[in-house]
Amino acid sequence: MSHRRDFLTTTAVLAAGAATAGAAQPQEDTTRLGRTAHTRFAVNLEMWWRNLMPFTRRIEEAVRLGFQSIEFWPYEGKDIGAIADLCQKLKVEVAQFSAWGFTPGLNDPRNHNRFVEKLEEACKVAQQLRCRMMCVVGGNDIAGISQQRMHENIIVALRRGAPIAEKHNITLILEPMNIRVDHKGHCLYGSDPTIRIIRAVNSRHIKMLADLYHLQITEGDLCGHIRDNLSHVAYYQIADHPGRHEPGTGEIHYTRVLKQLHDLGYRGHVGLECRPRGTELEAARAVNRIDQW
Repeated sequence: MSHRRDFLTTTAVLAAGAATAGAAQPQEDTTRLGRTAHTRFAVNLEMWWRNLMPFTRRIEEAVRLGFQSIEFWPYEGKDIGAIADLCQKLKVEVAQFSAWGFTPGLNDPRNHNRFVEKLEEACKVAQQLRCRMMCVVGGNDIAGISQQRMHENIIVALRRGAPIAEKHNITLILEPMNIRVDHKGHCLYGSDPTIRIIRAVNSRHIKMLADLYHLQITEGDLCGHIRDNLSHVAYYQIADHPGRHEPGTGEIHYTRVLKQLHDLGYRGHVGLECRPRGTELEAARAVNRIDQW
């Protein structure tokens, strides 16, 4: 009798387990992946959904994954009016875009008058987009000119640009690159020279863009540099290394890094300037995971 009772009990348990396994599992709400608990991510529309045209389609796709902020590179060649209208309609914030790129470089005084003109134009674009930050880049190496001299030229350019940024209530964020992998021949890489330039300009409207992908390659010790340089940095970007894909695909422990930022009181945006290794949905899931602690 006891064997029969055990058999019936076991059968009932297995049947219950099978029923549970066959029950419908809750569906993933992918529309909230970008609405993370601690970090305000801004998805980079130049590197996500790269094959989608027009550009506004990428904004719609970002919203479908729950992202509430975006960033992009040059404003030239884009329908700024359409982007502004759609962002306002979908309640999407433009965290930053590029006002001045690699060439011509700020490290050459011959380009400084053009920089001033371009900055006035870019500030009007920023107002149209309701954006308060614009990225600027130092420039590629110039033959026959020392790195020190090129950095001094960047200081001169930014000192000329600072009053314009102040007039329009814009923060210019200077981005150092890495020269090991992506930007061989660029004149500005690493935190220390970038901070020296910012201190020399001495304007609250000139800050650093700390792309942690570039800085991992150049100098490492991300948490240490975040702690030491926090007051000089207005914006962060992330991508894993090697590969420049989404977090979790390389060597950087981004949960630890983002928690450090949060614990230090940073509440600004973190740009997702990474190339999804697979689909954008998979990349958004990875981004959501690193914000969980």
